[in-house]
Amino acid sequence: MSPYIHFNPPAQEWAYTASGNSTPESTVLAFHRTVPDYNETALHNLPELAKELGLGHVLLKDESNRFGLPAFKILGASWAVYRGVGDHLGLPVADGSTPFAAVGAKAREQGVRIVTLTEGNCGRAVARMGARHMGIPTRVLVPKYMDEATRAKIRSEGAEVVEVDGAYDDVIPVALKEANADPNALMVLDVSVEGCDEIPKFFVEGYGTMLAESERQVLEATGGKPASHAIVPVGAGSIAEAVTAHYKATSRRKEVGAARVLSVEPTTAACLVESLKKGVSTSVQTADTIMCGMNCGTLSTTAWPVLRDGVDAAVTVEDIEAHDAVKELEGRGIKAGPCGAASLAALRRVCKDAKQELGLDDTSVVVLYCTEGPRDYVVPS
Repeated sequence: MSPYIHFNPPAQEWAYTASGNSTPESTVLAFHRTVPDYNETALHNLPELAKELGLGHVLLKDESNRFGLPAFKILGASWAVYRGVGDHLGLPVADGSTPFAAVGAKAREQGVRIVTLTEGNCGRAVARMGARHMGIPTRVLVPKYMDEATRAKIRSEGAEVVEVDGAYDDVIPVALKEANADPNALMVLDVSVEGCDEIPKFFVEGYGTMLAESERQVLEATGGKPASHAIVPVGAGSIAEAVTAHYKATSRRKEVGAARVLSVEPTTAACLVESLKKGVSTSVQTADTIMCGMNCGTLSTTAWPVLRDGVDAAVTVEDIEAHDAVKELEGRGIKAGPCGAASLAALRRVCKDAKQELGLDDTSVVVLYCTEGPRDYVVPS
C-alpha cells in the first residue's frame, strides 16, 4: 500500500445531484463569453505519454492563459463578483441576463465596494473583474509574506492592496470583520468559512465553464470516448469540488457513465487526505512548498462533503515530483507551474503504485487539469 495514495472505495458508486438553485454550466459559459478576452483554453493530447503508461488517452486541460491571466481563478472570480454584487443590489443576475457593466454602474451609484483576500491568483482575478471591468472599488488584503511583484500585479488591476501581519488564515478574520462592519462592503471569498458561504458557491459554479469546454474537447480528441478518470489539484477544495461534482453528476452517469476522480495535494499540505482518513474535515499544519497555490491547511466547508463522497483516491506528491512534472511538460511544449503540473505527477504516482486498483488500462481516457501557468520558484533539491 503506497503511503502517497489514500483510497476511497465508496466514491465509485456515489452520484452527485445538484441543488434546485444551482446554475447550469451552459448559463455560466454564456456569461463568460460576454467578459472581455474570453478564450477557450486548449486541451493537449499526449499520445506518447499515454503509450508509455499503458493508457488509452492522456489529455491535459491547460489553464495557463484564461482571460489573459495565468490561472483558472478568473472563471470563478468573474461569475462570483457578478452574482454577488448583483444579488446584493437585488438585480436579476441568476440567469446572466443583466449585463455586467450595468451591474457595475448600479454598484458605483449605490457606493458598493468589494473586500477580498488572497495569496496571489484569486485576488488578482477578483480585482480584474471587480475593479477593472466593473469599476467597483476593490480592497485586497494580503498576508505579510506576499512578495512585491505579486502585489504589483494586483494593483495593476486597479485594486488597493493592504498588508495584514500573519499568514493567509490570519487574514480571513480581519477581512470578515472589515466587510461586516460596512453594509456597503461585499466580502468576495473563494472558500467557505463560517459567515461566508454563498459567494464561494458562485466560484465553484464559475469553474463549470472549464468543465463544459473540456467535456466537449475530450469527445473530439478521442473520437467520442468520454473521460474515465480526472485528476485535479486540491488547495482549499473549490476547483476539486467543481470537478468532482461534474464527473460524478447523476446526469453524466446516465449519459456516458461516471468517471473516477483523483485529487492531488502537496505532502506538506494534505488536508483532504487527512480529512478522508479521519472521516471529518480536519485542519493540518502546513509547510513551505513550491505548490504554493495548494498550501492550504483547511478545506472549504462546502467542498468537504462533495470531496468526502466523490473523490476515488487522494494522492500526495513531493515538491521534486511536481518540479519534474513541470520540466516534463516543458519538454512536451506545455508551460505550467508546479500546481498545474502536480496532476501529471499524481498520474505517474498512481500508474506506478495503484494502476489496477484504480482501473487504469489501455482503454482509459485520463484528463489532467493543469490549473496554472509558469512562474518562478526555488527549485527543490
